[in-house]
Amino acid sequence: MPLYHKLGDFPQKRHTQFEKPNGGFYYEQLFGTEGFHGHSSLSYHVHRPTQVKEILNSYSVEPKIAIGKNIKSLLFKGFELKSENDFLDSRKAMLVNKDCIIGLAAPKQSLRNYFYKNADADEMLFIHKGKGKLRTMLGNIPFVYGDYLIIPRGIIYQIDFETEENRLFYVESYSPFYTPKRYKNQSGQHLEHSPFCERDFILPNELETHDEKGDFLIKIKKEGMIHEVVYATHPFDVVGWDGYNFPYGFSIHNFEPITGRVHQPPPVHQTFETAAFVVCSFCPRLYDYHPKAIPAPYNHSNIDSDEVLYYVDGDFMSRNNIEQGHITLHPKGIPHGPAPGAMERSIGHKETQELAVMVDTFRPLMVTQEAMGLDDGLYYKSWTES
Repeated sequence: MPLYHKLGDFPQKRHTQFEKPNGGFYYEQLFGTEGFHGHSSLSYHVHRPTQVKEILNSYSVEPKIAIGKNIKSLLFKGFELKSENDFLDSRKAMLVNKDCIIGLAAPKQSLRNYFYKNADADEMLFIHKGKGKLRTMLGNIPFVYGDYLIIPRGIIYQIDFETEENRLFYVESYSPFYTPKRYKNQSGQHLEHSPFCERDFILPNELETHDEKGDFLIKIKKEGMIHEVVYATHPFDVVGWDGYNFPYGFSIHNFEPITGRVHQPPPVHQTFETAAFVVCSFCPRLYDYHPKAIPAPYNHSNIDSDEVLYYVDGDFMSRNNIEQGHITLHPKGIPHGPAPGAMERSIGHKETQELAVMVDTFRPLMVTQEAMGLDDGLYYKSWTES
């Protein structure tokens, strides 16, 4: 997202001396992505951000694979995932490949006993239930139902929940999240036909600056491991920063659907893209208005991508027996489309209130043991006419 933002104090010229009021200097850190080529920010710290005192434990969190090469359409009952107190313990990988991890989380308590950093992947957290505040080294972002939170890799963060029932759908991506190129002009500004614009982004604010020494536990995820690292100073010690690489929020309710006289293909719902998959938002919208329009989507072949749909709210007219929190996987290699009867009953309807998040991956997804524990066992037969 080529959007400039700044918080706090910093020198007028980068890579120059920035003196503390009572003597000494603040410490500059480049926070970048894709080496020195991608988006970056420059942050200024009260203490050196490099002070590791100890590495306590390292343990694996690699997903256990149940199906490595899958051809079966599957449905997972996401709300049957049991809640857990701890934020990281509650995160369960459902579907994985070399490019991403797609999962669910149901944390009951705020993340306050440690800090967390994903050193491998950018994270997209979708808030299905709950509200609170994402607290990061570059500022805080309030969140509510329907918010996407985009957290670049390397961001140190905590989460405060105001609620005990919290349901999150998340994606970890090994390439950065961007808004679609076709929505933007050459310099990166969102165009008039874009279904959202810069005004809709929820930018970090309320910069926390802690001047504290001690033992601060940061759990760092790297290569399928969690490493418990003790820092000598509080990781939220930034006095100011500016740049283009930072966490931000976006509400699915601010996505403005693109409609037409006949059924529009899924790319009109696209919200984010990476080098390896896309994310789409299906939102309440008017149906197609050709006099002979069929509002239900047409059958289509999954040849180039695996399709994952996370159902959030409303009426899911193209499928039968779909509820909140369900995840469907339509794997590449076989066609899929409306359930029997869905096409016919959609004719004449003027609008839908559906709300869903879709992730289409360009490489096949493997199914984890955690996911199979939520499998309904019957979904792949749901297109069979009785």
